[in-house]
Amino acid sequence: MKIVVLAGGFSPEREVSLSSGAMITNALMESGHEVYLLDSYLGVADEEVVRFKSLKDGADFSSEIGRRAPELDRLAEERKGEGYIGNRVIEICRLADVVFLALHGGAGENGQIQAVLDAYGISYTGTGYAGCLKAMDKHVAKLLMRASGILTPDWRIYTQGESLEPFSFPCVVKPCGCGSSVGVTIVDKEAQWEQALHSAFSYEARIMAEVKITGREFSVGILGGKVLPAIEIIPKAGFYDYENKYQAGMTEEICPASLTKKEAEAMSRTAMEVHHALGLGYYSRVDFIMEEDGSIYCLEANTLPGMTPFSLLPQEAEAAGISYYELCEDIVRHGKGVSS
Repeated sequence: MKIVVLAGGFSPEREVSLSSGAMITNALMESGHEVYLLDSYLGVADEEVVRFKSLKDGADFSSEIGRRAPELDRLAEERKGEGYIGNRVIEICRLADVVFLALHGGAGENGQIQAVLDAYGISYTGTGYAGCLKAMDKHVAKLLMRASGILTPDWRIYTQGESLEPFSFPCVVKPCGCGSSVGVTIVDKEAQWEQALHSAFSYEARIMAEVKITGREFSVGILGGKVLPAIEIIPKAGFYDYENKYQAGMTEEICPASLTKKEAEAMSRTAMEVHHALGLGYYSRVDFIMEEDGSIYCLEANTLPGMTPFSLLPQEAEAAGISYYELCEDIVRHGKGVSS
């Protein structure tokens, strides 16, 4: 197949996306496909010749993730244009049999890119625009979880310019529409409240304060209607923030997680309930905290889980006997609109 891997974008998770995109491109080429790695935000110059690459071209893509989320102001100046889709992006996507979405955050994960691809009749991987919209907006996702009887921590929404009366402590303050723990602060006392608001509001004008649940942290992937083995996440210091997620040696990840049969079944069942409640697609990843008494709280769901060297979904797939190459092949074969 001819495949466009769409990565980058205009999002604080841009570097994570580029890393995912590079690994996916390599894997798909290794599987015999012709692939074009495309930055959805920067696009391609008018004069550039578009050429899909195969394994015989010998290309080996890679992209580093920094310790902090990238600043986007310089990127916006470089682009010197409007909108979230770069020059010739749609034109190039239309040349492919399917677009593998390696985007994280922003327009790539909130349903905007998906809606545009739908409008052009372009096949793509992952969840459709409606499911992306519901999952990416943490407030909407939690409302839908509550309506389905799924445990999720209590929360309150704050909008910039309105009343910012402190929430109960300890709590977690986060933007409503960012991933990768971007802009997230754990607030143990009121003295930390203002700085936490400042950090979250620097990314979005609408943020959330959520009751901090103390316990073990897990993530559970879903692939093709089947639940993958749970992975336990144990940061060596602090919480599972951006740096601990993407820098080598910062976090211990155990897969399959050490759970009783009852705990594993309950977490798998809840992950599938979240997946269905949000209307997600062929694959997703759902994040949990489990209290000491065994209560399982869902934090959020991811419609385009990371595929970097440090990402959780590939580790879970490997524990189920699915290699990274097989995972990418499976996802691309079940893209939205792809004929089997």
